[in-house]
Amino acid sequence: MSFKNFEAKLLLRVFLLLLTLSTPSIVIVKGWAELLVFLVPLLLYQVYELYHFLKKAQEELNLFIEAIHYRDFNRYFSEKPTSPQLLHLRKGFNQINTTFKTINQEKETQHQHLQRILELVDTGIMSYNLDSGEVVLMNESLKKLLQMPFLKSVHALERRDPSLYAEVQSLPPGHPKIALIQTPSLERSTYKFMLSATVFQNEGKRYKLVAFQNVNDALEETESAAWQKLLNVMTHEIMNSIAPISSLADTLKDRLQITVPNGVSATDLEDLEEGISTIKYRSQGLLKFAQTYRNLSKITHLNKERLLVQDIFQNLRRLMLPSLAQKNIQLNLLLQEENLTLEADPNLLDQVLINLLVNAVDAVKEQPAPEITLSAYASSEGKVVLKISDNGSGMSKQVQEKIFIPFFSSKKNGSGIGLSLCKQIIMLHKGTIQVQSEEGKGTSFFLFFK
Repeated sequence: MSFKNFEAKLLLRVFLLLLTLSTPSIVIVKGWAELLVFLVPLLLYQVYELYHFLKKAQEELNLFIEAIHYRDFNRYFSEKPTSPQLLHLRKGFNQINTTFKTINQEKETQHQHLQRILELVDTGIMSYNLDSGEVVLMNESLKKLLQMPFLKSVHALERRDPSLYAEVQSLPPGHPKIALIQTPSLERSTYKFMLSATVFQNEGKRYKLVAFQNVNDALEETESAAWQKLLNVMTHEIMNSIAPISSLADTLKDRLQITVPNGVSATDLEDLEEGISTIKYRSQGLLKFAQTYRNLSKITHLNKERLLVQDIFQNLRRLMLPSLAQKNIQLNLLLQEENLTLEADPNLLDQVLINLLVNAVDAVKEQPAPEITLSAYASSEGKVVLKISDNGSGMSKQVQEKIFIPFFSSKKNGSGIGLSLCKQIIMLHKGTIQVQSEEGKGTSFFLFFK
């Protein structure tokens, strides 16, 4: 309406100017030449008024265009008493500014909501230009994961983690995959992440959006549950099969002592008794092993208490010191805070720590200056971390990937259930256990408690 009004006023001025310009010819034809004296000033006034009208409109339009250019939608054009034509024009500009301002506020609100969502989710998200590699979006979860304030270019990720960079670059849209990511913290823990990607185009530029979802805990819980089901079946079948064998061997031995077949030499009889004894001994050992695992694997309830870490370490020191002293192994205790506490089942936690200490003792037995260190601290994420480290022989990458698998052991006479049970106990505490090791440089186990 404002611009239609402006157009009408402009057409009226042009019409009056044309009318004034055509009047002299009529005056001359009629013989009223003296009236030209009055028409000239009128003509000059109309030209000036039209020029002034257009100039003011142009100035107002320039101000409006400038405000649009700089996205200054808060600029207000005064509607105080002024010429009617400018009043309508300014009202129109203010209406347009108000509309743009509303649209801008809605977009800003949506942007703020999106930012809050990206900050809230645990999934790391990164978006980058496919051609230049410039990172345009990186949420807080990904910054914490990589412990980097920001990535200017996705190519900078190659220096941080070459394998992860290769995974991101080769990840096809719509085909998620599991990748291992090693966090650059003191623990250097490795986690399993599901990477998924999509590619989109905006303003002629192609972008790749990559999501990093931590599935480590979910996969470990699923894996642990699968092992538990398998091992429960195995122990049940072992006990059902071995018990009769052990009982039969015992019966045969008793009968052999009562009735000796004719023609059997003393040597053959001795060998026979020894063979039967061996069958009985191994059967009982296997039964005991299966029974022990069955009892331990049934741990489902925790008697949690608020424990002082310093007390836990001191109790372990008193328990292990005589054995360590005999082997000339030095035990160090390091606490970040004397009042550091955690919530756990004291008996089960002691079982885990003793198991790890026994493994550490075995690892340092060939070292000239064997040393084991127990340390505890609070991580940047608020978790309590217990660390058991040694200066022993260390482990290969292949062994590290398998040590928590039930029945796997790198020791000659190991049962392979110790570390798997340690992991089970820590998982019952809603915690995690990680290992860091390098051949020839020792091993460290990390227990994380929430």
